[in-house]
Amino acid sequence: MSKKLLKSTALIGFMTLLSRILGQARETVFAVVFGATAGMDAFLVAFKIPNFMRRLFAEGSFSQAFVPILSEYKTKCSEEEMRDLVQHVAGTLGGILLVISLFGMVFSSLWIIVFAPGFIHEPAKFEMASTMLRITFPYIFFISLTALAGGVMNCFGKFSIPAFTPVLLNVCMIVAVCFFAKDFQNPIMAGAWGVFAAGIVQCAFQLPFLYHLKMLRWPKWGWNHPGVQRIIKLMIPALFGASIAQISLLLDTVFASFLKTGSVSWLNYSDRLMQFPLGIFGIALSTAVLPHLSRKYAQQDHDNFNRSLDWAMRLVLMMALPASVGMMLLAGPMVITLFQYRHFTPLDAQMSEYSLMAFSFGLMFFIWVKVLVSAYYARQDTRSPVRTGLYAMGVSFIMNAILIWPLGQTGLALSTSIASLVNCALLFFRLLRHDIYKPMPGWIRVWRAAIIANIVMAALLWYLKGNFDQWIHWDIFSRAWRLAMLISVGAIGYLGCLWLCGIRKKDFIF
Repeated sequence: MSKKLLKSTALIGFMTLLSRILGQARETVFAVVFGATAGMDAFLVAFKIPNFMRRLFAEGSFSQAFVPILSEYKTKCSEEEMRDLVQHVAGTLGGILLVISLFGMVFSSLWIIVFAPGFIHEPAKFEMASTMLRITFPYIFFISLTALAGGVMNCFGKFSIPAFTPVLLNVCMIVAVCFFAKDFQNPIMAGAWGVFAAGIVQCAFQLPFLYHLKMLRWPKWGWNHPGVQRIIKLMIPALFGASIAQISLLLDTVFASFLKTGSVSWLNYSDRLMQFPLGIFGIALSTAVLPHLSRKYAQQDHDNFNRSLDWAMRLVLMMALPASVGMMLLAGPMVITLFQYRHFTPLDAQMSEYSLMAFSFGLMFFIWVKVLVSAYYARQDTRSPVRTGLYAMGVSFIMNAILIWPLGQTGLALSTSIASLVNCALLFFRLLRHDIYKPMPGWIRVWRAAIIANIVMAALLWYLKGNFDQWIHWDIFSRAWRLAMLISVGAIGYLGCLWLCGIRKKDFIF
């Protein structure tokens, strides 16, 4: 069974890799064309707000409530009943989000006041952010319907199309900036229109595949539909849980809006690099494992539920810990290689490096949280993650207030990582306390091998990486091949050390 899960994870990871590569290309384009300017800060806030809503209604509470219910329908009900559920969910979700989108467009200035209050004292930046938000806000309507289609396909084991769809967002934004920015009086506005176009393109792209699965029907309002009501009941606490995580991230933007110009951009560029391994592995694994755990729970197969969760936890340790250590040591070379050109100055690179190092500390915990939360949602328990999330948000707020003054935007990134550690610990120990998860034998050996291998990898990277000033003065080709060499040497050293420590493929098969 783990082979099938691993194959699904690898497929999603590969498609996500394509998206992340284009995502990095997008960020490089924005960094080169706009740098870390007031216009870029304004665009990022205007983009973050619909992204915040997307993670609530699309990837957050909706998907986590919808997929377990749809998996149950697939296991216990007829295909016609599945189609009926999808039809009514699409109509209800679409109707609600249409109202929310219109509200967001009309009151865009209020959203900026809430999420970037520091902009109030800079009228030009505030006006730019408000105008761009009116353009980007409808993205939430289209992308949530896209998430619904993706959830349907995931339940049918069709992971590649939903995983590929985010590629279209990056393509639309890159095309908008590269080919249409010159047509605007304020070139950064092209980015906002790229987001709007991407929502339509991503939604339309999914429709033929839904039709092939015989799941495409005209949406119908269905608030009182039994399946919709069950999803709503699961979604409400999940909404609080997802909002807690996203509010914690947005707190960084709120605090950063009071810092000097460029701080929001520095956080964004470092966050985008951190999202690369998080998306390729963390999101891929949690996406693949949620339908599987949901089916095992619906079948009351507690033994395989536990074994699947344990397998996912071990995989995170072996993949995310070296990614975290590697990103912390190579933060400077990565930022310089990808972003430090034209309008992106050496100071911008250094500030982004510090933020990325702070984010890297929490990478493994970010991914573990995604897997652990999947275990709760598979059991249709959406309340427990809310409670742990509240504690984590409190920690994030307190640490933000403490660390922002001595460390600036780096303190905000570090606060997010610390809060993720707290959230991960609370979720994990709750599963243990209620006997939902019992670690399988062999964890001590895996931990020992992982620690030794990461120490060896870190020593190699530290010795070979060179200093910040060297990387600044190298050209793009020297930077690229040296970074590729460092990543390759680190990976070979890590995997070789694991092999010498006795870790084999059979350790991850159940």
